[in-house]
Amino acid sequence: MRSPSDQILLLLKSKGPFQTKGLAEALGVSRQAARLQMEKLADEGLVEHVTERMGVGRPRRSWSLSQKGHERFPDTHAQMTVELIEGVRAEFGEAGMDRLIKRREQAIEIGYRNAMAGATTLEQRLERLAQIRAAEGYMAEWSHGEDGAYLLIENHCPICAAAAACQGFCRSELALFQTVLAPAQVKRVEYILADARRCAYLVTP
Repeated sequence: MRSPSDQILLLLKSKGPFQTKGLAEALGVSRQAARLQMEKLADEGLVEHVTERMGVGRPRRSWSLSQKGHERFPDTHAQMTVELIEGVRAEFGEAGMDRLIKRREQAIEIGYRNAMAGATTLEQRLERLAQIRAAEGYMAEWSHGEDGAYLLIENHCPICAAAAACQGFCRSELALFQTVLAPAQVKRVEYILADARRCAYLVTP
């Protein structure tokens, strides 16, 4: 069972900024108990807040993860991966790096297509894809968007260091989603590497 601190960090990671009242309701505790937890996490450097004025009354704090807090959700083998990328570039150049990413994309596509066997509707394929990506560490989920569209959301990127070092991984990811969800259109609308909290994709039938 997760501790209250871990529950709060997971909520902030997966659902975005929260006011103290919202955290208290999500955790089933009093606002005072939630405030004490947030102050403890702030002292540890795991969360930070901005003060928002919401009409009449006292300004309220909106809490989010700090950089240290984000680091509690690991970027798998980050340093080793970056070193391997640098080594491939040094030995084979950018074209060699692109070929490696394309080969990875093709292998993943085969696995995803096999996992989606029997999923005939777009919603079924989105559900399967979100399950696959969640199992891979992306904290993925999907939801209904506007005008019949959908959102595929990834609240965490376990290869963020690799993606920052070589954005070909991100291009490959988008191409992969477009392939396995075709003929739906897929567009990235939020991007962790552009300082967003998460990556999100608009999927339009």
